[in-house]
Amino acid sequence: MIFTLRWFGPEDPVSLPALRQVPGLDGVVSALPDLPAGAVWTPGAIEARRAELAEHGFAWTVAESLPVSEAIKLGGEQRDEHVAAWCASLRNLSDAGIRTVCYNFMPVFDWIRTDFAKQLPDGSNAMAYAHAELARFDFSRGMERLAAWAQGYSGEEVAELFERARELGEERLFAHLIGFLEEVVPVAEASGVRLALHPDDPPWPIFGLPRIVHDRAGIERILEAVDSPANGLTFCTGALGAEVGNDLAAMASAFAPRVAFVHARNVRRTGERDFHEVAHHPSAGDVDLLAVLERLVAAGVDVPLRPDHGRMLWGERAIPGYGLFDRCIGLAYLQGIVAALERREGRPRPAASEPARH
Repeated sequence: MIFTLRWFGPEDPVSLPALRQVPGLDGVVSALPDLPAGAVWTPGAIEARRAELAEHGFAWTVAESLPVSEAIKLGGEQRDEHVAAWCASLRNLSDAGIRTVCYNFMPVFDWIRTDFAKQLPDGSNAMAYAHAELARFDFSRGMERLAAWAQGYSGEEVAELFERARELGEERLFAHLIGFLEEVVPVAEASGVRLALHPDDPPWPIFGLPRIVHDRAGIERILEAVDSPANGLTFCTGALGAEVGNDLAAMASAFAPRVAFVHARNVRRTGERDFHEVAHHPSAGDVDLLAVLERLVAAGVDVPLRPDHGRMLWGERAIPGYGLFDRCIGLAYLQGIVAALERREGRPRPAASEPARH
């Protein structure tokens, strides 16, 4: 596994000098959030971020996320133009040496939580989701940029997007995803890039909007429809693990050849559609990260992995879910598991003399 942490850019309260102190870090996951969905990630913008990371000794390992516009998801007038821009961005990322691209196909929203600072019994804070709490969200006056999504909308825009997405339904959304993949996967193949589709988070419909990437059957259907190693998956244990019916260990075995990126996160389910995030250790929640990693390592999966959302510890101020302290604790735990599993498989990791590999 290639161990990484996410860095949001200069606005991230966690600095690159701080990341350099993290042992065993192979690279950094980052993006260009100032560029809107549908825009080309230009060579100049990519190089500026790559050089910024390189200045501190880091490789830019994964582009997360290259946003897919609502015109692509819902079939708007600019759909073809935005697909062409997405393909151009893939080529530009490849030319800069970035060969893993994470994205999602969730209409209107990215991941969403109803509480960004739930206090846990140990005194730490974590993000939580309670399905009944969605009723308190009022988008009539617009939707501002929040931790769960990068795009802001006016009230009128939200209403229009909701109507279009609800009318679209799951089958047409699936058709739009497959049509998108049929155009972008050949570009990814030619560019040596692996696409890593992120599951829906949470893994069920919200606000009546369709969701299609949340269980084994749905993911199998997508991977089989465009059967290419370049059409890969972000195996997110938190997103998939929030659904009690998902057998994560079995899914890890089934999808191992197509896993391009791993998000390791733990959640505690508190209701049929309620959960909160917890420490990465299995005793803290309902996700058995040891079982998942055991299946992936046994299958020879060697892809970027990052500890996903963590708790906020010891008064740290950071982007919700992205405090450095708990992610580092989680990273150390994951590194220990993987090192033991790789040694058992006869593939010990070489000793590293630098904090990042290029």
